[in-house]
Amino acid sequence: MESRPTARILTYLVLLAFVGFLAIQFVRPAFTNPPVTAELQAPPEVKRVLRNSCYDCHSNQTQLLWFDRIQPAYWLVTKDVEEGRAHLNFSEIAKLPAAQQKGILYEALNQAQLGAMPLPRYTMLHPRARISDEDLAILKNYLHPPAPDPSPDPAIKAAADSQYDQWIHASQASLSVAPAPNGIAYFPGYRDWKVVSTTDRFDNHTLRIIFGNDVAARAISEHKINPWPQGTVFAKAAWTQQVDPDGNTRAGSFIQVEFMVKDSQKYASTGGWGYARWRGVDLKPYGKDAAFTNECVGCHNPVRRNDYVYTFPIGGQE
Repeated sequence: MESRPTARILTYLVLLAFVGFLAIQFVRPAFTNPPVTAELQAPPEVKRVLRNSCYDCHSNQTQLLWFDRIQPAYWLVTKDVEEGRAHLNFSEIAKLPAAQQKGILYEALNQAQLGAMPLPRYTMLHPRARISDEDLAILKNYLHPPAPDPSPDPAIKAAADSQYDQWIHASQASLSVAPAPNGIAYFPGYRDWKVVSTTDRFDNHTLRIIFGNDVAARAISEHKINPWPQGTVFAKAAWTQQVDPDGNTRAGSFIQVEFMVKDSQKYASTGGWGYARWRGVDLKPYGKDAAFTNECVGCHNPVRRNDYVYTFPIGGQE
C-alpha cells in the first residue's frame, strides 16, 4: 500500500522537474555576434587551428551547436563566451600593436600547451576543439620570429653593455619610483636576492632572471614551495637577447622587472598573489589602473596547481 503514494510522489516530482526544465528554456540572456572589426591577420594554417579551437569562445564568430542552445547549458556557454571575448577576441585583436598581439598569442599558446585551454569541460562535448601536437607546432612556428643577427651593431652592443653595467652597480635604494596602480611598492634591493631560475621567451627574444627574497630562498631550501609561504616575493627581470659574433647569447638592453608578492588575504581575489611591473630604465609603473592584474592572473592561471608559479627553482625541485 505504501508503494502507491511513493510512486505518486515520484511521478509528481518528475513532472515538476520536466515543467521546470521547459520553463527555463524561455529564460534566455541576449547573445549576439557583433561585427568583426579587426580580425587577426595570420597564415591560413594558423587561422584554421584558431577557428577550430578558439573562435567559438574568443571571437565575434561564435557558432553554437544545438545542445549549446538548451538550458542550462546555454547559460554556461554564453557566460564562457562573454568572459572569453573580454580576455581575448580574435575579431578585434588587430587593433592592438603587433608586438602586443604576439604577446597575447604567446600567452594563449602557453595555456594550450599546459592543457588549460580550450577548457576541458568544453572539449568533452566539443571534441573538434581539442588542440593536437601538430596544431601546437603550427602555432609555435608562427610565433617564432627569424633568429637574430649573430653580428649585432657594435654601437647597439656597447650601449646595451653600458646599460647592463649601470644596472649591476648603480644603487637603486635612493631612486624615487612610483608604486604600481594597485599600490604595490617597488623592491629596490631585488638584485641582491637569490637567483631562483632563468628563462627566455622564444617569441620576442628576451632573457629573464627570476630572483627570490629570503622567504622564497628558505622555502626552496626546505622544499616547501607548493604552496609558497606567506611573504614570498619573486622578481623577474627581462632583457633583450644579444648574440655576439661567436654565437653566444647574453643580456642586451633592460626591458622591465615584474614582481609577485604572496599574501593570501590581501590578494585573495587574484589567487593569493599581488602583481606589479615596472618598465624601462626609468622604472615606469605598468598599467592604467589596478585592472592590469587581470592580465597577470590570466597568464598564471594554467599553473594554479603549482600555486600560480611557473618557475621551478634551479636545483630545488620537489
